[in-house]
Amino acid sequence: MIAMTGFARALREAGVAADRTRLTTSLAALAQVDAVDVEQVYWAVRLALCSEPDDLPRFDALFDAWFRARGPTLPGPVQPQPTLQTAQLRPLAGDGTTDQAGDDDPLATAATDAEILRQHDITELSTDERDEVNRMIALLAPRVGTRRTARRRRGGSERIDVRRTVRTMLHDGGEPGLLVYDRRREKPRRLVLLLDVSGSMSPYADVLLRFAHAAVRVSPASTEVFTMSTRLTRVTRQLRLRDADLALRAAGRAIPDWSGGTRLGESLRAFLDRWGQRGTARRAVVVLASDGWERGDAGLLGEQMARLARLSHTVVWVNPHRGKAGFAPATGGMLAALPHIDELIAGHSFDALRNVAEVIARA
Repeated sequence: MIAMTGFARALREAGVAADRTRLTTSLAALAQVDAVDVEQVYWAVRLALCSEPDDLPRFDALFDAWFRARGPTLPGPVQPQPTLQTAQLRPLAGDGTTDQAGDDDPLATAATDAEILRQHDITELSTDERDEVNRMIALLAPRVGTRRTARRRRGGSERIDVRRTVRTMLHDGGEPGLLVYDRRREKPRRLVLLLDVSGSMSPYADVLLRFAHAAVRVSPASTEVFTMSTRLTRVTRQLRLRDADLALRAAGRAIPDWSGGTRLGESLRAFLDRWGQRGTARRAVVVLASDGWERGDAGLLGEQMARLARLSHTVVWVNPHRGKAGFAPATGGMLAALPHIDELIAGHSFDALRNVAEVIARA
């Protein structure tokens, strides 16, 4: 029971909807099979906890880690054929010498294709490599923490709830009783993603929207996504589709200014006037992804970034060029926004996007 509860919690953190009802169903299914046989356990639990094909890769990876505690092994000398998903060891370039001493000598330095792929700029990848990165992005689970609200609930040990304590004593005829405590309620902190889809950002717009789709899948009720170019467009509803490709096609149809000009200041003002000031940005983690090439008034962008910083909990700016050699925030938009940013991070590779998810979680 304890193992299955922990396993279901790990599945939920990975984006699988393994709620309490499915957990109860899986425990009932386990009672009908041999719990010592791993394969019977696998099929019983998989049928109960997985609801769609996208859940299967996450489930298989976590099941191996929790219940098989091993990687895939093959009998005899049979070796798997190399694919993009197969880790292939390659010796890195050294002093040009080659050691032919024998099988007992360890490989001193090696790297896997997957590790190399994670660090490459997305714009330099082939079609197959980009498809592999898209699959890895779908496995990310960008989520923020919780925040305390003004409302209180029974429990904890923060403060004595005088009204409930006195009411309990009166109910018992005035006899002294146990003190009743209360604590502040917690609710998920909102995550807001503002993605630049102008012409200069078009090479990265697709993967940024896939990252946003992964965030919406994890917390659909507390995540909002907008695109910015010459105007502001809300695409949260489109990204709530479970399939990433269908969600991106729906978002593409909804965005009228894809690969257009860059008017960050006007788009940000529209967001704050219509959405942010009314509550969407209040105490939220706001992630703005753009290269900072502002075609409009940079002073307006600075003013709106100051408004955003006052409303939000944390402002994170993701610049795809941040991870490249020689980068300096020298564009007019970046110089105007920089004083109001809490974090300026890269967004040009899968590792950079994974770091974005970690920064969001820390915030």
